[in-house]
Amino acid sequence: MTIATSASASRNGDGMVATDRSTSRSKPTWRAVRPTPVRPPRRRFGMAPYRSHVASAIDPGAEATDQPGGFVVVVDPGDRIHFLDWGGAGEPGVVLIHGLAGSGLAWTPVARRLVARRRVVAMDLRGHGLSDAPTDTGAYDLDVLASDVVAVAEGSGALDDEISGESVRADEAAAVIVAGHGFGAIVAAAAATRLGSRCSRLVLIDGGLADVASATGQDVDEFLRTLDEPPEVMRSMAAYLGDRRSWDPATWDADQEEAARAAVVETPAGRLVLATRPHALEACVRTMFEYRPEDVLPNVKAPIVAVRRRTPGDDDATGIAGDVPAGVRVVDVSAPGHNLLRYRPDEVTAAILAR
Repeated sequence: MTIATSASASRNGDGMVATDRSTSRSKPTWRAVRPTPVRPPRRRFGMAPYRSHVASAIDPGAEATDQPGGFVVVVDPGDRIHFLDWGGAGEPGVVLIHGLAGSGLAWTPVARRLVARRRVVAMDLRGHGLSDAPTDTGAYDLDVLASDVVAVAEGSGALDDEISGESVRADEAAAVIVAGHGFGAIVAAAAATRLGSRCSRLVLIDGGLADVASATGQDVDEFLRTLDEPPEVMRSMAAYLGDRRSWDPATWDADQEEAARAAVVETPAGRLVLATRPHALEACVRTMFEYRPEDVLPNVKAPIVAVRRRTPGDDDATGIAGDVPAGVRVVDVSAPGHNLLRYRPDEVTAAILAR
């Protein structure tokens, strides 16, 4: 696994920064360097294959503590997985995983709350955000996605095998909190099983407790059709942002606008398409439908906290959050929609920090 940062690396022919520092996945020998925020080239519609870049800051003039730096880890066979490093102090570190068609920017409201008490990293799943999007559909299998999470945890330093320059003893193994939203909760659960004792807590945000087919009553193709945006919403950036704001004007701010803009790409004709590459989105949805919590959650060694959404007026929490397996602590919250990172960041933050 190789790490590339904007602060310490030289630029290669792709416009990507690169470094010759490398390590085995299981025993990192280097410490991640916080990059200087760099604004990436504008993404061009129709670029194939998609090329990832070093991340931008939301505001290049902002203080480093206010905005995340971005860099990548390179995993076999050379795929680049991008993540936002919010910095912060305190153990255990936290790795945040977004949902379908999102990016690490979706976690901004929560990351801002966590950073005073934890080291915080928000990753882009492969095929999403600024991560690479391999065309092999097998590249989006749950085991592969989970291994990306482990690579980011190790590569970012959120899962730190050294404290104050001294190696951690075997009986003091470093650990990390893994939190995921929606589809990201499914990936987080799989990553927690892979991490074993190196995961100190698994936090599932409105997902990961049920198989999606049973919870939604839909098959894969029906679900994929629900992801299509209405043409009138995608006719322009102004229409799209207006639609996103209308979901809940009280929680719409500059961070929400930045995350919304990152989720789409403008075509030469001025219309919008989802930034998540179509083949990656379909492959991730199929992986999501193959997930069976009864095969995954019992293998998680860490405590599990689940935040479920209640729609106002409902007697029971429903939807893709699902039923509650034994041993899972549940926090039910009332919210107008699935995006609890936007609507209920305080409750999500509290679940991540809970002891």
